[in-house]
Amino acid sequence: MREGPAAGLPANLVVFERGWLSSNNILFVGAEETALVDTGYVTHADQTLALVESVLGARPLDRLLNTHLHSDHCGGNAALQHRYPAVRTSIPPGEAALVERWDESGLSFLATGQTCPRFGFTGLLQPGTECFLGDKPWQVHGAPGHDPHSVILFEPISRTLISADALWENGFGIAFPELTGEPSFGDIAATLDSIEALAPLQVIPGHGAVFSQVEKALAIARRRLDSLQHDPVKHARHAIKVLMKFKLLEVQSIALHEWAEWLRSASYFGVVHSRFFADTELDQLAEDILAELIAAGAAERDSSLLRNI
Repeated sequence: MREGPAAGLPANLVVFERGWLSSNNILFVGAEETALVDTGYVTHADQTLALVESVLGARPLDRLLNTHLHSDHCGGNAALQHRYPAVRTSIPPGEAALVERWDESGLSFLATGQTCPRFGFTGLLQPGTECFLGDKPWQVHGAPGHDPHSVILFEPISRTLISADALWENGFGIAFPELTGEPSFGDIAATLDSIEALAPLQVIPGHGAVFSQVEKALAIARRRLDSLQHDPVKHARHAIKVLMKFKLLEVQSIALHEWAEWLRSASYFGVVHSRFFADTELDQLAEDILAELIAAGAAERDSSLLRNI
């Protein structure tokens, strides 16, 4: 984990670069108001609180914003709302009703086999509007593809983009809608075009370091997108592998019988299996992909335990 301002970024903005289990957090310390964009995964909620408090000291956190509602971006919401009871929380509008009634089946948490404590919200991040962060107006833009409801934030004076999982230095997040039969590769392409039109000078991604070689990142993302469009089975297999690795990052070690129970409980695996791998038994598919993680040095197992490396 790294923290601090980067060259070219607004002076009142601090980026907490997290590991791949938790999204990066962006803390704004304005003259009148403080705000945090994205809160990481629940496993690291205590660390998120400590990072925020290390900068704010006795000042309260006034605003909390989520670019999208995947568990690694909003898993710390509940802890921050408990620590700062007056904090105002804004989320993208697409899943507001699901959050209001806390429909974990409609949200992504149960399907991915991940955890997110219940949180509330007080406002919406409507695409086409602006929000003041660190005393500056940031534009809210829709960024569907990885998640149909995701937004990105752009500050036009410094030309800084908070890209969430729409653009990383070496790609972008899994196209989750594609896994369930909802086309989203085209949405990813349109979002990349929108980012290019904004012409950011520096990008704060949802994962990984802040970067300024935006044209290079867009070219890499487009090549990756073209590859996935030509081989959607490859994308589906990669998605399973990523979800497995995420679980190992979360638990670090797990009994093999608990691992098998988790695979059965996460409905994404069954959906992806039926759509892309129907000629292979699900248990065999999971075993094959786990073997790839072990061969790559990303996991190890013995007779009873599976461990993250």
